[in-house]
Amino acid sequence: MAARKPPVFTTATTFGRLLTFLGVSVLCGVLTAGLFVPMAAGAGSAASASITFFDGLPADLERATLAQPTRILASDDSLIATLYEENRQPVTLDQISPHMVDALLSVEDYRYYEHGGVDVQGIFGAIASNVSSGTKRGASTITQQFVTNVLANGARERGEEAVLNGSKNVSDKVREVRLAIAVENEMSKEEILEGYLNIVSFTGDTYGVQAAAKYLFNVDAKDLNIEQSALLAGLVKGPSAYDPLVYPEAALERRNLVLGTMLEHGKIDQAQYDAAVATGMDLNITPTLNGCVAAEQAPYFCSYVEHLVLNSEEFGDTPEERSSVLYRSGLTIKTTLDPAVQQAAQDAVNETANPDTTAGQVGHSMISLQPGTGNILSMAQNTRFIPGENAGDSMLNFNVDQYQDGDPSKSLGGIGGFQPGSTFKPFTVAAWVDAGKSLGTQLDGRKKTYPMGDRWTASCLDGGAYVEGAANGWTPQNYGDTNYGDATVLHGLAQSLNTITFSTAKQLDLCRIMEIAESMGVHNGKSASGQEEPLSVKPSALIGGVEDVSPMAMAQAFAGFAAEGNVCEPRALVEVTDARGKTYEVPEPECEQVISKETARGVNYATQEVMKSGSGSLLNYGFQPMAGKTGTNDSRSQTWFIGYNSGMATASWIGNWKAGNESLSGLEIGGRLYPEIDGSLIAAPSWARFMQQAGSLYPGEPFADPPGNLLMNPNPSPTPSESDEAEESEEEETAPKPSATAVPRPTKETPTPPAAPSQPAVEPTAPESPEAEAGGAVTPSPGAAP
Repeated sequence: MAARKPPVFTTATTFGRLLTFLGVSVLCGVLTAGLFVPMAAGAGSAASASITFFDGLPADLERATLAQPTRILASDDSLIATLYEENRQPVTLDQISPHMVDALLSVEDYRYYEHGGVDVQGIFGAIASNVSSGTKRGASTITQQFVTNVLANGARERGEEAVLNGSKNVSDKVREVRLAIAVENEMSKEEILEGYLNIVSFTGDTYGVQAAAKYLFNVDAKDLNIEQSALLAGLVKGPSAYDPLVYPEAALERRNLVLGTMLEHGKIDQAQYDAAVATGMDLNITPTLNGCVAAEQAPYFCSYVEHLVLNSEEFGDTPEERSSVLYRSGLTIKTTLDPAVQQAAQDAVNETANPDTTAGQVGHSMISLQPGTGNILSMAQNTRFIPGENAGDSMLNFNVDQYQDGDPSKSLGGIGGFQPGSTFKPFTVAAWVDAGKSLGTQLDGRKKTYPMGDRWTASCLDGGAYVEGAANGWTPQNYGDTNYGDATVLHGLAQSLNTITFSTAKQLDLCRIMEIAESMGVHNGKSASGQEEPLSVKPSALIGGVEDVSPMAMAQAFAGFAAEGNVCEPRALVEVTDARGKTYEVPEPECEQVISKETARGVNYATQEVMKSGSGSLLNYGFQPMAGKTGTNDSRSQTWFIGYNSGMATASWIGNWKAGNESLSGLEIGGRLYPEIDGSLIAAPSWARFMQQAGSLYPGEPFADPPGNLLMNPNPSPTPSESDEAEESEEEETAPKPSATAVPRPTKETPTPPAAPSQPAVEPTAPESPEAEAGGAVTPSPGAAP
C-alpha cells in the first residue's frame, strides 16, 4: 500500500485548503497594492454600441474586438442571412434593464461598487465558506470576470484556445488580478459593467445580454423583468450546467437562488420575491438563425458571397484572418441581389422541379445578370441547401464554377458547370458576323462525313489546323436525322441545325470562334490550374460538346451580347463595412468592349429569330422583345435555355447533376415522367414562368438592328462549306431551299405567342437540333420530343 501524504499537505483537508488559497494570494504580490486602489470615481461615458470600451486599457489587456454577427443584405437592405461564431448584439448600459444589473451584482459581486477590482472581503468570505463547507465558492469580481472574458475573446479571435475559470494556473490568476486592478484605474464602473454584460456567454453560442434576452424570451434587454433577469444572471456561472433547455430544473433552482440574493441585498422586496419565485421560466425561444442554411432568401447566393469574402485578401492575409473577419467582426455586406427577381426565379424553379416531386439527381438552376453592370440579380436552385444524402439536399451551387479564377485554394462551393450544348452556337454566328459575313448567306446543310485527316482552320493550333483523327471520320447530324438542306446562317441558328453550324465554322478560324467565347466569359467551369481555362479548340466545341461551363459564365456572355459587346464581370458585392465603421474595398463594375457593337447586334438579330420562328416561338413570356437560345447535350443529360434583353440575361439549366452523362429521360421531374427531354421542353418554359413575374422589372430597350450588309444574302446559291475531303452520306436528304435574297427584318415588338402548357408533353413545332459530339449523335426514337 502506498504511503499516505501528511494531511496538512492534502488540499482536500480543511487546513490544506486554507494553505493553498493563502499561497495563491501571497504569490499575487500585486493583490495587496490593489486592495487600496481608490475606486474609480464618477460615471464615465457609456461605450457605444460598436463596443469601443477597450480603448485606453493597458497594453497587457489585449484589445480584441467583440465578436458580432455579420449580416448579408440584398440590394433593398432586406436580410439574406446572418453569419456568426458568437451571436451578440451589443447595447449600452442604458439599454439594459436595471433589474438585470441588480440580479447580476447580487449573485456575482454585491460589493462591486465598493472595491477596486479585487474584493478582499469576498476573498476571505470565500475562504471561510470553502474551509467550513468544503465547497468551491469563488471570489472573482465582475472586473476579474470581465478581464477573463476579454482575454478569452482575444484568444478566440486569434484562433487560440481560451483560458477560462477552472483551467487557470497560478500565473493566470496573478495576471487576472493585476489586470483587474489596472482596468479599474482606466475604466469607470459603468463601462466595466457594460462591457461585461456584452461579452459574457449566457448559453451555447449566445453572448451578451441583448442576444440572450431575444433568444430566451424574445424581448429586448431593456424590457427584462425581475424573474427573467434572475434567470439570465444565474446562467453566467455555468451556461452549460444551467441551460434552461437542457437542464430546466437546475436553471429554475439557480434562478430562485438569484432571486434570494436580490432579496437579501435589498434589490427587491418580499412581495416581489414571492411573486417571482411563483412563476415558471416562461421561455419564448427565438433563435437568431445562423449561416446560409438558415438564409431568409437565396441560400446559394449567400454561399457564393460567403466564399467570395473568404477568398479575398482584402479581408485578411490568411484564411484564418478572413474567417475571423467574416464571422466575428460584424460585417454588413450589401449585395446586388434583387429580392423580387430572386423570388420570381425561385418560384419558377420550384414549380418546375420541386425537390419533393423530382428525382434526386435532377437539378434545376436559374441565374440572372444585368447587362452593362454584371450585377447578379438572382441565383435560384431547386435543391435544399442543407448537408445530407437525402434526395433534393445539396450544398453544391449549380450556378457557379468550382473555384474562383481556377485557383483550387479558392472554392466557390460550385459544381463547376455542365456541357452547354447549342447555347454555344451564337459564338460561331458572332465569328461569322465579325468576319463581315451576312446572316443571309445560304450554306450547304446536307449530311456530311468529315473523314479522317479532314482539316479545319485553327491558327492557334500546331500546324494551323485541327485535323480529324477518328478512323471512321465524323458524321454530325441534326435532330431527328432530318432537315439536311440548304439554309441561311440565320435560319440555321433559329432552327439549331448542326450541319449549318459546321458549314459556317468550316469557312472560319476555329480559334477565332473560341477566342470570342473566351473573351465573353466562357471557360471551363472546373478549371483548377490557377487560371480560367478556355474550352478545347475542336469542332465538337461548336455545339457545346466538350468541357463544362457554369450557368453564370453563360449568362455573363449573353449579357455581353445584350450590352452590344460590352462584357462585365459578374458582381455580387456592393459595399462591406464592419461594426466599427471600417469599409472594405469591393470590386466596382468591371466591363470591357470585347466585340464590336455591329457584331453583337448581328447575334442579337439572330437570337431574336429563335424567339420568333425557332424553339422559343411558343413560349408565353410577355410582350417585350426578347432573344434566346436553347441547348441540349448529346446524351440529353444537360438542357438549357438562355433568354435575354438589354435589361436582364437569364440562364435556365436543368440536368443530371449527379451523373452528368446519364439522360434525363424517364426521370421524374416535377411529378412527371418525360420519355425524352431537350432545352425547349422544360428549361425554356421555366424561364417563361420567371419572365411573367420578373420581365417587367428590367424591360430594357429594343435591340438595334445590325448594318444592312449583314442581313442580305450575297449569293442565293448554296456556298460550299466543306473541304474537298468531306463526303456526302449515302442517304441524301433534301429540304426546301429558301428563295428570299434578304433576311426579313424583325418587328420592334414581338406579337404575343400562343400560351404554352406549364409543362408541355410535346415539343413546339419549331424543334431544336440536339448537339452531336465527335463520333456521331444519338438518333431520337420516332415521334419523340426534340
